[in-house]
Amino acid sequence: MSSTPAIPRVALVAITKHGAHQVTELAPRMPEATVIVAEKFSETMRSIPNTLCSYSGALKDEIASMFSDYDQIVFFVSLGAVVRLIAPHLKSKDEDPGILVVDDAAQFVIPVLSGHVGGANAYAEHLAALLNATPVITTASDVGKTIPVDILGRELGWKVEAPKINITRVSAHVVNGEPIAFVQEAGSKQWWTRPTPLPANVHIFDQYEAVDLNQYKAVLWVTRRNIKDETWDSLSERLVVYRPPEHQQ
Repeated sequence: MSSTPAIPRVALVAITKHGAHQVTELAPRMPEATVIVAEKFSETMRSIPNTLCSYSGALKDEIASMFSDYDQIVFFVSLGAVVRLIAPHLKSKDEDPGILVVDDAAQFVIPVLSGHVGGANAYAEHLAALLNATPVITTASDVGKTIPVDILGRELGWKVEAPKINITRVSAHVVNGEPIAFVQEAGSKQWWTRPTPLPANVHIFDQYEAVDLNQYKAVLWVTRRNIKDETWDSLSERLVVYRPPEHQQ
């Protein structure tokens, strides 16, 4: 359930000997990725087919351009160091790239930033499969195997229509297991992509009028209707609307 482009722009970044070794092993399986290493390790990378960028100064001076040039930045660097490196550059989850950390032994892949909207969670699972590592996912909806309100249906071309506060409030209701009405009047029925059953707190309806609003904490509404202001007002912070593309059912 990721928003990343079909072929994301990926950077593999290493600053240590062990990290550079891990990148050397991984890079040929990800020929689309750019490898970024300290200049002292660049000679050891000559055999890989990837685009190679080396830097001679401090890594912190390279972060701004990485944020603008890549969709997924994979650091083979300690988590704490990465947090300090990226902190001055953070804007919002709608703008920041996916940031991932792989430990020196390549045992764990940790999506640090932009797990949903930036696609880091999905990319962590992809990367972990390549490394035979464990993805460390902490996003509540992914851990709880429930609906990711902010990106639901994105792979189907659905557009989310709701104030940010609604997305925050409704997401909380979903992950807390409170009763949710899911109304689908349009769009593909193939929106539930997890291998697990739909959570029991999510109740499906064909029409909005069939929902007893007093029984549900929030409404997820897939529709092409024009929704009146009074409806938004009456469902204050409880409504998130999804707009499927016209060609879809």
